[in-house]
Amino acid sequence: MPLLATYDALVAAGELKPDPEQRAAAERLALLQQELEAAPPRGSLLWRIARRKPPSPRGVYLWGAVGRGKSMLMDLFYDRLAIQRKRRVHFHAFMQQVHAQMREVRKTESGDPIPQVAAMLTDNVRCLAFDEMVVNNSADAMILSRLFTALIEHGVTVVATSNRPPADLYKDGLNREHFLPFIALIEERLDVLGLNGPTDYRRHRLGDGKRWFVPADAAATGALSAAFFRLTDYPPEDRAHVPSLDLDVGGGRVLHVPKALKGVAVFSFKRLCGEARGAADYLAVARHFHSVIVVGIPRMGPENRNEAARFVTLIDALYEYKVKLLASAAAEPDQLYVAGDGAFEFERTASRLAEMQSDAYLALGHGPGDSTREV
Repeated sequence: MPLLATYDALVAAGELKPDPEQRAAAERLALLQQELEAAPPRGSLLWRIARRKPPSPRGVYLWGAVGRGKSMLMDLFYDRLAIQRKRRVHFHAFMQQVHAQMREVRKTESGDPIPQVAAMLTDNVRCLAFDEMVVNNSADAMILSRLFTALIEHGVTVVATSNRPPADLYKDGLNREHFLPFIALIEERLDVLGLNGPTDYRRHRLGDGKRWFVPADAAATGALSAAFFRLTDYPPEDRAHVPSLDLDVGGGRVLHVPKALKGVAVFSFKRLCGEARGAADYLAVARHFHSVIVVGIPRMGPENRNEAARFVTLIDALYEYKVKLLASAAAEPDQLYVAGDGAFEFERTASRLAEMQSDAYLALGHGPGDSTREV
């Protein structure tokens, strides 16, 4: 079924609510699908006899609040795009690949490696689709304008989703003036469409039921696993293939995220708080993910004060960025650390954990400060 017909069928069935911005985006993606499919396949007779390479179709940048349907529209577009030379990738994973390829080029050649890397990335790609475009480190910011200019000049059509409008990417970042040409490039070469309708589908997927499960047993793990698949629209039958991620936390260090998809991350307590981690690590998690699932939070006391201190820092970071928290634990928040050195300080964390389960907190947008709008 064509993209637009599929979208209208979802609305008619009540799975989606009528939303003029969402339908306008569906119309634009349907047009792009037609443009890409109209070009003669590479290597065909029409392709060989063409006097010159036709310009690539103009790309699309979808931005808006979490849960407004950006990934759903990307799914419809990409799944129905009947061309061979297409690729869909999470933006963070793509940039990790770019930096790895740049390091390899520099081992053998001097000068700017970006033209060669762009050629390698686009060797068999006409449409490059990015999930969750976000820029949160200077290493990415410094190269994006040149990289994407090269990609587009190689004939690649870019489609991207993001929680932020182009002008807010890398906001307040170090040496942001070097990043501004990338913003100008997006606004010049891609159609920028906002999706900020009234329905937050991801909030509905969180449901009105439990999000803090006691005890941390098999039933709790099963409930959290089901929540992950609801939040990400990932088919449970493909659970063995859920992607992981090595998150750049600064200083040349990474934090391995065993399950990471569409802004949702899954960690064990041991992974997050049993290792030597600090505020920078937890802030990187909070910036990158709008929802975090933590499995196996134990009761704590003076004997594991270090783990408790890290947990406090983690919750502070998640709370600051309004990250949605789902967890399995040995006890309710106010019973996690009740006696001994550190128990008094933990009371504030227990209070925050209780607040983070409230409807008022869940309605807040992902991001620092007091914003009530997803950006």
